[in-house]
Amino acid sequence: MPDTERYFPTYGEALAAHAAARPDQPAIRFGDRVTSYSDYDRRATQIANGLAALGVKPGDRIAYFGKNSDLAVELMLGAARAGVVFIPIIWRLAPAEVDFIMADSGAAVLFREDVFEGVTFDGPIVSMEREFAAWRDAQPDTPVAMAVGPHDALLQLYTSGTTGLPKGVVLSHHNGTHLRPLMREHGIYWYCAEPGDSVILAMPYGHIAGVGTALGAVLGGQELIVHREFDPALLIEDVERHRVKWLFLVPAAIRLLLAHPAAERADFSSVKGLTYGASPIPLELLKQGVERLGCDFAQLYGLTETFGTVVSLPPADHRAENIVDREHVMKSAGKALPGTELAILGDDLQPLPPGAVGEVAIRGDSVMLGYWNRPEENAKAMVAGGWFRTGDAGILDEAGYLHIQDRIKDMIISGGENVYPAEVESAVFGHPDIADIAIIGVPDEAWGEAVKAVIVRRPGSDLDEAGVI
Repeated sequence: MPDTERYFPTYGEALAAHAAARPDQPAIRFGDRVTSYSDYDRRATQIANGLAALGVKPGDRIAYFGKNSDLAVELMLGAARAGVVFIPIIWRLAPAEVDFIMADSGAAVLFREDVFEGVTFDGPIVSMEREFAAWRDAQPDTPVAMAVGPHDALLQLYTSGTTGLPKGVVLSHHNGTHLRPLMREHGIYWYCAEPGDSVILAMPYGHIAGVGTALGAVLGGQELIVHREFDPALLIEDVERHRVKWLFLVPAAIRLLLAHPAAERADFSSVKGLTYGASPIPLELLKQGVERLGCDFAQLYGLTETFGTVVSLPPADHRAENIVDREHVMKSAGKALPGTELAILGDDLQPLPPGAVGEVAIRGDSVMLGYWNRPEENAKAMVAGGWFRTGDAGILDEAGYLHIQDRIKDMIISGGENVYPAEVESAVFGHPDIADIAIIGVPDEAWGEAVKAVIVRRPGSDLDEAGVI
């Protein structure tokens, strides 16, 4: 069976297969630094052996705190090959949040960029800039003895709910690897690029959108072009220079890309498709994107708990001739991917008929292993019949399109980032002139949603907006 259609039980096996099939093909590009598939495979083995030398055992956790880089991608695949769970931490988090995650996760080692040296951690710390490459290259490249299976944990990504307390979402290799052969079988080409195609990683590595892009590239044998963070000018430059085939962007990034002066004269002709998701997109922005880029657009809906995408609105529903006539479809999240089941549950957790509003539930092999050390949360999220409750309110129409209405979980999504009202309230409420506060999300053309604070001044105070900010 061709590599494009094979089921790889683990990501380490996918990397080995592509290294054998296309050893000299670029696997990762980061600025002027290019790593071939053979080097990528060898370094993953060295990192796996290095983790074992540090005393990290299969099933243990390691954490990464930093921005996107080729070294961070190598580290994740080395951990995967060693059976070690990889925890990328969102670099925008406040120090107290990072400290909580480090304590909760039980990470054995922290790999950290020097700019984030304020993190509290009592265990071994490896500097990505000063130590990582030398440490990696000093390790043997002899085959790794650890046996890693498809249902072993791969990632632990931290997300949060209405309480604001982060929860570690534990995902297995199989949660991610099972989908590609299904997508190939059903002709869903926008989900599974061809080997050798180039894809840009510009979304934050601590999100499933970031690590998911990196893992999807190694699963399919693509060239991953890593950007430290989203920069519309750099993205345009690299699309033209490297003839990039695929992009994933959140709606806020699409807006910034289209608004950049270079976008008017940019050559996007190499781009086969742009997938987008993580927050609502205004219909007018979507129309502009389809017209300007001239490539296939596909919306992706999913959660960290489902290894990302489980629902997609395909390119056929984005065609220019369909946008006006089928705006109700354009405003939907799309239909369930093969292997995924959707249901709308009522208050009694029983399925509702088409057209009824309830809680979106998902069943399939994409659903997480569970929340790390959160048995009560697992009991709430996973209900009878194997359904995972998403916390999103939605409607399934007669044609099977999912329409997201709101979020039952009280969170604000701004530019693809989850903002938790409890965290903002906690940060602002300590101001001596504030008597009470409520945080809400409001529509915003640039970010999808913006955070709005409704404040009650303390009697006698002259608090103003600048003072709060």
